[in-house]
Amino acid sequence: MSKPLPALLRTHVSALRMLLVMTTVLGIAYPLLVTGISQAAFGRTANGSIVRTADGKEIGSSLLGQNYDLPKRNPDDENEQARPDPKWFQPRPSANGYDGKVSGASNLGPDSEDLVRAIEERRRAVAAFDGVDPASVPVDAVTASGSSLDPHISVAYAVEQVDRVAKERELPTDVVNGLVEKYTEGRSLGFLGQEGVNVVLLNTALAELR
Repeated sequence: MSKPLPALLRTHVSALRMLLVMTTVLGIAYPLLVTGISQAAFGRTANGSIVRTADGKEIGSSLLGQNYDLPKRNPDDENEQARPDPKWFQPRPSANGYDGKVSGASNLGPDSEDLVRAIEERRRAVAAFDGVDPASVPVDAVTASGSSLDPHISVAYAVEQVDRVAKERELPTDVVNGLVEKYTEGRSLGFLGQEGVNVVLLNTALAELR
């Protein structure tokens, strides 16, 4: 008849068994279950809300904004200022240049002279770019979001850009306006925030017109 294991050894064996069981349940079974449910029920969202062109090419995520700029005149010049491409709807400013690896605001407060100066410069630039009165430029056209990665702009800012985009692409204004209306999203849960237009989705649809 075998002798019973010493109490200390039995404690360690029990602890090892529990470790193996919990590792299997929480480290393998549970993650696989959650992954399976997310892929089955929310596949697109779980995979990053990837935006694809009609031919299947991945061009970004509907959750992350991006720049729509003209190519650099001198690719080797790191100090060359970006120039927005008039053929595209432009997003709101970003404190980090829409770098998906970095999220955060400028941390400048409303009393910051640098922020006030930047806003006025942006207002003049946007007004000239879109051919409108500086006083009519929407707030989101000159201020970054809290994450600096928000892909949405206000309906007012999208509408302001319609004439420019239509002219540059030689499209009827009604067609471009129709796209803005199509990609206008309502308030979250029906009552939070304001209506907005996802620039990434809007520009993707715009590209498919030609």
